[in-house]
Amino acid sequence: MTHSNSSPLPGTRGALRRTRLGLTALFTLGVASAASANWPNWRGPNGDGTAPQTRNLAETWSTTQNVKWKVELPAWSGSTPMVWGDKIFLNTPSKEEAKPAEPPPPAPDGKSKKRPGASRGLGMNGPGGQDILLLCLDRATGKELWRRPYDRGNEIKMKQNMSSPTPVTDGKLVWTVSGNGIVACFDLNGNEKWKFDIPKNYGKIGIQFGYGSSPLLLDGKLIFQMLQGLYTDEPSYVFALNAADGKKLWHVERPTDAEHETPDAYTTPAVLTVGGKKQIVVSGGGYITGHDFETGKEVWRGGGLNPNNSRNYRVIASPLVSNGMIFAATRVHPFLAFRAGGTGDITTSHLAWKFTERGAPDVPTPVSDGERLYLADDQGAITCLNAKTGAKIYGPEQTGIGRTSSSPILADGKLYLISESAETAVVAAGPTYRLIAKNTLDGTYTLSTPAFVGDEIFIRTATHLYCIKK
Repeated sequence: MTHSNSSPLPGTRGALRRTRLGLTALFTLGVASAASANWPNWRGPNGDGTAPQTRNLAETWSTTQNVKWKVELPAWSGSTPMVWGDKIFLNTPSKEEAKPAEPPPPAPDGKSKKRPGASRGLGMNGPGGQDILLLCLDRATGKELWRRPYDRGNEIKMKQNMSSPTPVTDGKLVWTVSGNGIVACFDLNGNEKWKFDIPKNYGKIGIQFGYGSSPLLLDGKLIFQMLQGLYTDEPSYVFALNAADGKKLWHVERPTDAEHETPDAYTTPAVLTVGGKKQIVVSGGGYITGHDFETGKEVWRGGGLNPNNSRNYRVIASPLVSNGMIFAATRVHPFLAFRAGGTGDITTSHLAWKFTERGAPDVPTPVSDGERLYLADDQGAITCLNAKTGAKIYGPEQTGIGRTSSSPILADGKLYLISESAETAVVAAGPTYRLIAKNTLDGTYTLSTPAFVGDEIFIRTATHLYCIKK
């Protein structure tokens, strides 16, 4: 029996449709699994500080215990290790050239003073070398596979140097950006594909402490924000490049009425999906905004990040999107939570709650499991809130690790937080605070957030990259 147009036999159409749906689901799951089995950008595969597909992670370690390998790095950086397959990628300055030690300036009483910056910690006496590099290491051994200089010019700006942004990859290409605004694209073998000079195209960067935002890769587009104002009268903006060739796609101004330092932000954009459409969430300059992914056009705007109109309310912690909620950190207070789905001015209409008690973050970006929201303050204390209502569950609980600039990661049922002296607190996730362990490494100046893939943790200190594994 034959059937026109190769139609299926009667009674088989539903079975074939179920088969096709099953194959589609398996393919989609396979793509998602491939992405989540890596650490392709800052804050992990979902961009929210959660680490899916991690298992049996180490809870305790030292410089000799549960260290699979460690490798010396050219210089310190706030950039996170980025992992794809058998490769690790790092944004880093080159090694600093040795200089004669300068005697500390004498104090009025004749006693010597510490040199400026000495309190920042071991392993960080200068900015590093003048070349900004993309470094590629072998994941199994830590051995360097290649390094590529893509920019030149490095200095210390408060806590960071010109290598703070974290690279991003899709497993075929790697994109990185320097604190000077030079974007570069390489393939996985280190062949340069293209470069884009942000200042040359859009004007001098006017941020007080240098550009520190990481790029966002989404559906073939690279999204960048430039929230600035202290050192420029030019407007802030958000723009997109074609990831394949670096061509401009769109560029939109992001207005603000903030003054002095408040327009400056060191945040990284997040992704929000509403009604099947993707939006780019940008925080800083006194507002949190949502932008159409295809055009950059502003869809909504929430105010209240700077309720007293202070002139120094720069924002460092990035926005977090989780389970229909948008969380906006400020310069500690207030911490705001908005419900997703608004248009226009959502300052009042979609404000779910605000948190003004002790424990709100300044530098570390929070993390959520959807039900609970975990905040880490700059002294390493943890506060847990109900994500939907803002009701306090516990905290602030002192972990005892000291000053913290990295962001907490939720992995394998635990919260991992590393301090500026490379001490990590491991805290049980859940409604009750329980400190599982505190672990030390080399004690050097550490700003970088760790990466988590499978049963391995990659911790970057000022001097080394460690692979931690049971």
